[in-house]
Amino acid sequence: MVNLHTREALPPIDTVYTFEQLIDHDNPSMGTFSQRYWTTWEFYKPGGPIILSTPGADSAEDYLAYLQNGTMNGQIAQQQHGATILLEHRFFGDSNPLPDLSTASFKYLTVQQVIDDLAYFAENVVLPMPGGDQVSPSKAPWILIGGTYSGTFALRALTAWTKVNKPDSFFIGYASSAVVESITNFWGFYEPIRLFMAPNCSADVQAASARIDEIFAGGNATAISTLKASFGMGDIVHTDDWIYPLHSNFWDWLDLQPDSEGGAFLDFCEALEVKDGVSAPASGWGGEHALAAWGSFWANGYYQSLCDDYDAEYCFGSYGHNASYWEDTSLNDAQRSSYWLSCTELGGFTQAPPDGYPSLISRLNTMSAYERRTQRICMKQFPEVLKTRAQAVPDVDKTNAAYGGWNLKAERLFFANGLRDANRYQTVSSGFVNISSTPEQPIAVSDAFQCSDLTTQNGLVNPSVLAVQKEGLSYIAKWLKEWKPSDTH
Repeated sequence: MVNLHTREALPPIDTVYTFEQLIDHDNPSMGTFSQRYWTTWEFYKPGGPIILSTPGADSAEDYLAYLQNGTMNGQIAQQQHGATILLEHRFFGDSNPLPDLSTASFKYLTVQQVIDDLAYFAENVVLPMPGGDQVSPSKAPWILIGGTYSGTFALRALTAWTKVNKPDSFFIGYASSAVVESITNFWGFYEPIRLFMAPNCSADVQAASARIDEIFAGGNATAISTLKASFGMGDIVHTDDWIYPLHSNFWDWLDLQPDSEGGAFLDFCEALEVKDGVSAPASGWGGEHALAAWGSFWANGYYQSLCDDYDAEYCFGSYGHNASYWEDTSLNDAQRSSYWLSCTELGGFTQAPPDGYPSLISRLNTMSAYERRTQRICMKQFPEVLKTRAQAVPDVDKTNAAYGGWNLKAERLFFANGLRDANRYQTVSSGFVNISSTPEQPIAVSDAFQCSDLTTQNGLVNPSVLAVQKEGLSYIAKWLKEWKPSDTH
C-alpha cells in the first residue's frame, strides 16, 4: 500500500499504534493507559481532514475495514484527501485503563470519560505520518464518524453526543443510526421489524406469541411443560427466564443489510413460513403451526448456537444460581463492559409494546417483568454498586439531559438513518417524535438497516443508501470549505 499522492510506501493496515490516554479525565494524576489505534494516510494530502471513529462492543482490530474506502470513513478520506483513524474504546479489546473489569474499575467507564478520550486523543496525538505533529484540531479539521454493526448504544450515539459536548474538538460529525435518546424500557425496538419483515412471518409470529400467552395464562402445568420442552428449554424454572430468550430471533434482525443473502433471521422466518415446500400466504399459517415450527427451529440447532452445551437454566436463568459469567472480571469481556453502560447510563432494554399495539413477542414480557429481570442481572454482575432494584435502573434522564437526547443541537452534524433499523425509534428519525432536517443538522434516511450507509457495497445494491452516502459526502465537502484554523473560527 502507498500514499496515492506521494507514492510513499505505507505500513501494513494492521499495524498497531498506542496512545497514552488519561485513566481519569477528572483526575489526571491517576496516570495513563495505552489505548490502541490504527491509522492509514493512503489518501492524505497536507491540509486534509483527520477522520476518527471508535467501534465498540469488541476489539477494534475486527474493524480495520473502516480505515479504507469500502466504508464511508474511507470514502470521506478519498474525496477530501484525509487520513483515517480507528481508536479502540476504553475497556474493550486490549485498551484497558485498569487490570480487570470489576465495578471499581468501571468507575472509569462512563459516557463522559469516553467522550473525553476522543477529545484528548484529537488534541494530543502525534500521528505516525509526515506532518503528524501538526494535525491537532486547531491546525486541521477533524471529522468524527460513528456507527457500527455491533448495535452498542453508547457507540452509535457517541458522535452526536461528542459534537454536543466537545464542539471545538471535532469540526464535523457524521452520525449513522445514532440512538441519541436513551430509553430504559424500549418497546419501539420491535416496530421497524414488525413493519418491514415478511407479512406472513409477522402475522405468524404475532399469532404464536399470543398462543404462548394463552398457554401460560391457562395455568395447565402439563401444557406449560410441553411448551417449554418443545423449544429445548424444558428445564427453565421461571416464566420470565423462558420468555426472555425468544427475543434472540429478533436481535438477529440487526445482522441484516441490503447485500444480505441469508442469515439467522431469514432462516427463522423460512422455518415458520415454508411448509412442504409451499410458502404461507400473507396472513400466515396460523398460531398453532407457527408455534410448533418456532419450537422446532429452536430445538434443532438455534438453541445450541446460543448456549452451546450448557443447560437452559444455566444459560438463561436470572434467579438463584450464580453463573460464573456474571462474576468473572477478566479483561476483554465485551458483554460485561456493554452491560455496565446499559445498566448505569443507557438502558435500551427491550420489552413488549403497550396494549393497543401489535406485538411480535409475548405480552408476559411487560415493562415491570422485564425491568425486574434486567435489574436482577445488573445486580448479579455489579453487586458492589447496584445493591438494590432502585439502584439497578439506568439514569437515562441524566444522560438525556447531559447530551440532549432527541433535542440535541450541534453545528455541522449529519444524521444518516435507516427505516429498517430496529433501533430507529431512539434516533432523530423516531416514530415517537417529529424532528426536522436542517442545513446545520441534516437528516438523511434510507429504506435500509442500521448503519447501512457506512458500507460502500450497500450503496451499490440499494439506491436509497447511495443517495444518503452522496448527501453525506456533499455536506462534508461543503462544510470543510468553511473550516479555518481555530484562531479565526
